[in-house]
This record gives sequence, structure tokens and C-alpha cells, in this order.
Amino acid sequence: MPDHERLPAAGTRQLNSVLWYQAYAGEDAPAPPLDKAVRRELLAAVERLETETVDDLDVAGTRYRVVRAEEYAVAGPDGIEGPRPTDPEQPVPNWDRAHRDRMLDDGLVLDIAAPVPPANAVERWSLRTLHYTGDRFPDDVRADSARALTTHPEVLLLPAVFVLVEHDADHDEHRWKPASGAHASVHDARKTLDFTLTYILPRQHDLIPYAAVGEDATTYRTADGQADPALAPYAEASAALRTGMLHRLEFLGTIHQICRTRRLIRWGPEGPEGPRPSDVNSQPPTHMHLSLDEDGHVIPEDEEA
Repeated sequence: MPDHERLPAAGTRQLNSVLWYQAYAGEDAPAPPLDKAVRRELLAAVERLETETVDDLDVAGTRYRVVRAEEYAVAGPDGIEGPRPTDPEQPVPNWDRAHRDRMLDDGLVLDIAAPVPPANAVERWSLRTLHYTGDRFPDDVRADSARALTTHPEVLLLPAVFVLVEHDADHDEHRWKPASGAHASVHDARKTLDFTLTYILPRQHDLIPYAAVGEDATTYRTADGQADPALAPYAEASAALRTGMLHRLEFLGTIHQICRTRRLIRWGPEGPEGPRPSDVNSQPPTHMHLSLDEDGHVIPEDEEA
């Protein structure tokens, strides 16, 4: 597919998974049977991605690219921006942890020439000169950022996403730190906060053993079948979050907030900007999935040799 049509999975590891699942032919395989030659090409690409960091790859007639997106948030006198009244919410909230309102960027098409509303066009124009200038950024990061203004002068904005941020209630409210990845909807971010309050924090505070799989602050019982009073504040915080459909919550000295963020892709004559020389790979390439034979079936580990 041409690189201007769809957003590829970000990063070598994600691309590894995309190609592996295309080659996979198990009972829960997402695609129809493949020609063996196509599958061999897919598996060869997967094998390469297990040892190399590859940002641009042609496989079985499709071009995959890793593109670079800047994430930013808006802040004002009241602090970092939360969800807007126009951001959609479910009429009947679904609190099932396995359910997601929608997948992040599902069906998203990248087209720098597509018409956009006036407000979006103004925002894109205002961000054309955005680049790193502060002394806290290394010299090579600032240099790459300034160079991108020339090599990729256009700007494309992706749909808003929602992340959890937090800060110590006794410290400067402008010093937020990220506490989750991106969510496609406000409610999905709220469910992640609920999971943090009822499942993660009680384990971090030694109130629920890690071995108690599936138990949280609302269901866990001690050996004598009693609810632990120490878990009551966690359950109450969760209830307040659910009842009020909150965007912001203070609990145990930490302020948790759902933050609305945007993502910016720079665009040049050859399409979206790829990784910069100063970008750091946080995880090296590695063997991620079970090995497959040329029919797409998993090879038992004792037979891989």
C-alpha cells in the first residue's frame, strides 16, 4: 500500500506482530489462507525484524513504514487540558475491562491533501514551526528537530487521544507525569484509572497478593472470608469515579487526571517523517512470537531446531 494511505503499526516490534499474525494459520487466525510463497515472504520479514531495526519494509507487495508522531497537550491557567464537552461519551458506560469503545486509529487514513475544518487548518498552520529549543533537550535532538522544519515542512494532525497523567498533590500542578498509554476514548482512559485504583495500587501497597488473580479491592476477601477494611478507600474511590464519570480524582496524595492529547506528523515530499537519528529505540529487536512453519502452524518449541 502507498505510504500516504494508511498509518502502519508504530515501531519494529509492532511491525513484527503485524506480519506474524498475517502468516499465522491457527484456528483463531484473522485472515483467509495464504499462498505458501506469500507466507514464506512474511516469515522471512519476521525473522529479519527479530534481529534488525527496520523502519521501511516491502513485504508481499505491501510497503510498511514506521512514521514519527509528536504527542502534545494544551495547558492553560487551570492546568493541563482534560476531555472537552464535545468528546463523545457512551450513553451507557461499559465497565467490562475486556471491552474497548474502539481501537486506536482503527481505519485511520493519512492524507495530507484531504480537506479539513477551518479550525484544524489553523492549528496545523500554527504548528508548522514547532520544534525543540529548550536547553534540556540534547544538541542532536534540537538539531534534528530544526532540520525537520525544512525536510518535512507540512503538518498532519491525528485524532485526539486520552492518557492518564498524575502529580503529587503537594507539589506544583504544572509538573505532570504520564501514567498510561493512549486511549481512543475518554471512557477507556477512565476504565484504566479504575483498574489502577482497584487492582494495581492495592497490590503495590501489599493489600492484595499478586497471586490473587482477578481479585480487586471490591471482591478480595481474606482467609477468613472477610473484606479487608484497608481496601475500603480504594473501593470508595472507584465508586466515586464510576458514579460521577470523573475526569480528575485525588487519592492517597496523588492527583490523577485524564488528559486530552493530540499527535502531530510532519510531512515532506516523500510522505510522513520517519524516525530521526537522535530517536532512541527503547527495546532492541527480539524473538517475540512462537515460530511458524510454511503452513502457518506453530512449531512446538522442542522441534524448532
